[in-house]
Amino acid sequence: MNFASESAQKLRAPSIRHFSGEWVGKQETLSAPLTGQYGQSGTFSSTYEKLKEQKFPGAAVCSRPKTSLQPSIIRPSGAVTPLRPAFRNQKRMISVSNVTMRYGSKVLFEDVSVAFVPGRRYGLTGPNGSGKSTFMKILTGELEAQKGSVVRPRKLGVLRQDQFAFDAYRVIDTVIMGNKPLWAALEERDRIYEKPELSDADGMRLGELEGIIGDEDGYTAESDAAVLLDGLDIPEDIHERKMGELQGGQKVRVLLAQALFGKPEALLLDEPTNYLDLDSIHWLQDFLHSYDGTLIAISHDRHFLNSVTTHTADIDYQTIIVYTGGYDDMVMAKTQVRSTLESQNAQREKKIAQLNDFIARFAAGTRSTQVTSRRKEVERLQTNDLARSNIARPYIRFDQVRPSGKHVLEFKHLTKMYGDHKVLDGFTANVLRGEKICLMGRNGAGKTTVLKSLLSNYPGLADKEFELDNGAVFWGHEAQIGYFPQDVGATIEHGLTVAEWLHRWNPQSHVEEIRGILGQMLFSGEEGDKQTKALSGGEQARLAFCKLILTKPNILIFDEPTNHLDLEAINALNIALQRYEGTVLLVTHDHDLIDEVATRLWVFKEDGIEDFQGPYEEWKGKHN
Repeated sequence: MNFASESAQKLRAPSIRHFSGEWVGKQETLSAPLTGQYGQSGTFSSTYEKLKEQKFPGAAVCSRPKTSLQPSIIRPSGAVTPLRPAFRNQKRMISVSNVTMRYGSKVLFEDVSVAFVPGRRYGLTGPNGSGKSTFMKILTGELEAQKGSVVRPRKLGVLRQDQFAFDAYRVIDTVIMGNKPLWAALEERDRIYEKPELSDADGMRLGELEGIIGDEDGYTAESDAAVLLDGLDIPEDIHERKMGELQGGQKVRVLLAQALFGKPEALLLDEPTNYLDLDSIHWLQDFLHSYDGTLIAISHDRHFLNSVTTHTADIDYQTIIVYTGGYDDMVMAKTQVRSTLESQNAQREKKIAQLNDFIARFAAGTRSTQVTSRRKEVERLQTNDLARSNIARPYIRFDQVRPSGKHVLEFKHLTKMYGDHKVLDGFTANVLRGEKICLMGRNGAGKTTVLKSLLSNYPGLADKEFELDNGAVFWGHEAQIGYFPQDVGATIEHGLTVAEWLHRWNPQSHVEEIRGILGQMLFSGEEGDKQTKALSGGEQARLAFCKLILTKPNILIFDEPTNHLDLEAINALNIALQRYEGTVLLVTHDHDLIDEVATRLWVFKEDGIEDFQGPYEEWKGKHN
């Protein structure tokens, strides 16, 4: 064996992907106060040792620099109690100076300067298309601003919208990828070891890589990632599985572990609640409350923003303005500022009109001094031009052609199995006119299956590929159903304009009515001539609402209607459902929709479906 091969043999360490060796080294003490499973106070080293003992019996704590130690997230029995990362002397803020971004003639934001301070939790708000994700990419460095500069900490934890980007990787590897320098070094080391023979240069490079891996705690990375996943309620038997096998809620937790793994000084989360069930959203809220770095989150979940954020950075008027408080606080402050400016402008315009009247009456007379004085005052009182807001609020109103009978729906013994897994086991209930029922539960619990079962014998809405194993469904007199499926885009035919597609659902309707409904849902002017195949997810959802407004059913069935909506559209839907006089069946994980719309709940649990006759607040009070 040549020198390079001998060097490589000496440097070779257990692969991070197959680590099962002993934990050796000198135990260190780090006095970081902790709370959690192991008592109200203590040191990190003792807690860390107990965790290692739990994962690898008989092992000792691995020696490494004190600054590299990070308190782990521990899951005590029955609840998640996250621990705050002990970042020392890492209080560097994220700041942007004079940043500008535009696409063609559209200005997203111009000459923006803003700082995000450690210890604060920011919500980044604005309607769809305002530039939230673009600004987030500028903060992470994925996108270069057309003008201006960004100062960011060395390590950022980033949770992106794309939950499918890591489907081909193991769960444990996905977490380790959160430390980019470490993952790059591991991959390069593996590529070198795969060579049939190693050169002297390869041996030298391996030495450099082992140094990087050691500095980045690479030899304990897999066990550290496992502890982190355990704390995020991802059981050990899932750690070796591919990401593509996981449900949406589990994926988000793994990706959150990835964001945290590199010991980030700041967390940037883009739509963290997408595809999460209500329990997972509540867990995430509790977790983020304990995070003490800088947090910036984009979300269309109003309750999440109000619960988590301490400040709101709002993208509007081609700039970014930071308000103190959550989303509702921002809306109130923003409205008050706008109202004050409009009131001041109105008063100035009134005063200017009075002065101009005086000038017109006496300009040619003997009061030249007074006229000159009035003209100067007019110049001083010129009104400020108010920038136009980019927020557009849809107007949704659901009506009925005629009400249904009193007894809307009755079903008995609904049973459905997928392979050996029984999703529904004899579910029986009846629904009265005017009830608004929310279906709650974890992803995969059977909520969509119930809706498909109820529609299995309804003409035009039955899923041809779905077959109920047992049970009977009876719709009442004059039942007219409007259905919003989870994949709403699949129901919109291509090759038509938006107006043509909508008109097909009521050929007797006049063009003015079609255009009026489209305008309500922000398809004004030329937007009504847009091709259906070119619609975004949010536009598809708004067009589906147009259909429900036009057809006026007396029963509305929604399966996750808020997935692609911005906050303004979700608020409009919330108000419309509260005012609707018909019957509603609604699958959603939006806390405010459940809390403010539901009069009855079907709660999906492991041991069956609870039919609770009352609103969410009563149910929550009963189960706390």
